[in-house]
Parts: sequence; C-alpha cells; structure tokens
Amino acid sequence: MNFTSFLLYCFVITFTPGPTNIVILSTTHNLGTKKAMNYTYGATIAFGLQLALSALLNAALLAIIPRILIVMQILGSAYMLYLAYQIYRMDASKSSIQQTGTFMSGFLMQFLNPKVIVFTMTVLPSFILPHYISASAVTVSVIIITIIGFMAFTTWVLFGTVFKSMLSKYNKAANVLMALFLAYSAVMLWM
Repeated sequence: MNFTSFLLYCFVITFTPGPTNIVILSTTHNLGTKKAMNYTYGATIAFGLQLALSALLNAALLAIIPRILIVMQILGSAYMLYLAYQIYRMDASKSSIQQTGTFMSGFLMQFLNPKVIVFTMTVLPSFILPHYISASAVTVSVIIITIIGFMAFTTWVLFGTVFKSMLSKYNKAANVLMALFLAYSAVMLWM
C-alpha cells in the first residue's frame, strides 16, 4: 500500500470544504465553539461508525449501492438545502434555541452527507482491503481515518473561532456565503 497516497487522500477529503465543514464553521460563527464542538463530536462518532460499517459490510453494500444511491442523493440534498436555509436565516444577535449545534445534528448529518458516504465507501476498499484483511489492521485503519476526520472538523472549529470577529462584522454576508456554498454542495450531487 502506498501510505503517502492513502494519507493524502484522507487529508484532502476531510479537510476540504464540504457540507459538514461548512456547518461546523457556521455553527462556530453563530453559536460558539462549545456548540460547534458538540456538533463535531457527533460528526466524528458517525464518521467512525460509517467507516466501521463500511469495513464490515463493504461487499454487500457495493452490491446494493446503485439502488440506494438515488435515495441518498434525495435525502442528502434535501437536508443540505434545509441546513443552507437555516444558516441563511441565522442571526447571531438573537438568542434562540438552535438545533444545528447539537451532537445529534452532527451525527445525523454524516449519514446524509454524500461526500462522507462516498469517502467511507472508497477509502477502505481502495487503500486498505487490497493489502490488509486482518481485523486488527482494518480496525487500526478505521481509528486512524477517524482521528484524521476529527482533526479536520476541529480545524474548522478553530478557523471559525479565530475569524469570529471578522465573520461577526459581516454576519449576514458570511451566513449568505456559507448558505450558498452548502446549497451548491446539494446541487452538485446531481451533476
């Protein structure tokens, strides 16, 4: 296995903007670091769970994936558009109960995030399973990939925290921009 290619693939996919990272940035900006970390913990647990499920059920899922792909596209794009609308509507100056900065919202987003689904379905069969089939090697790989994902998510929380004052100064513009990026991600599912 080319370990450099494997790590590069993991870092590029997890650190680049995607629905989860955009929601983390928006949550940090609008609700604060604590809420963003709650979301991040949920996203990380779900990410690791998806990797583990992929490792266990890879062959079976590959056989049925064409049938469920359209359902995942519909659910994923609808949820991303809903989140984009919520981000667009957010007003950091008003205190209200927000559901986007919760552990459960971070957890559920991962199961509707096509970027994560495609990644978890491809990383193990592409890089790990052709070379390592032992349970311990696959488990270690899942743990390493999950840690990389957590590092990516917390980087986006840090980015949101560091640039919070700038984002707050341009609150509406920042929310519109993040909502547009998320809506673009939903539309790109169909391209």
